[in-house]
Amino acid sequence: MPNKLVSKSGSCPLCRKPRVEEFKPFCSRGCRDRDLLSWFGEGYRVPVVQAPDGGMDGDRLEDQ
Repeated sequence: MPNKLVSKSGSCPLCRKPRVEEFKPFCSRGCRDRDLLSWFGEGYRVPVVQAPDGGMDGDRLEDQ
C-alpha cells in the first residue's frame, strides 16, 4: 500500500519529514512507535502541583 502524504504544511513532530495519512501526525511507524515508547518510559511528563502535605490536590475530600 503506497504512503499518502497529507498537507504540505504538516510535518512529523519528531523528525520534521512530511506526515503520512496512515501514521498521522507522524511520518512513519518508526516515529509513531518512538513517540509511544517515550510516553511509556516517562520521557514525557505532565507537571503536577503538590499540596503542602505532600499529597496531590485531587486526593483531598472537601468538607460539606
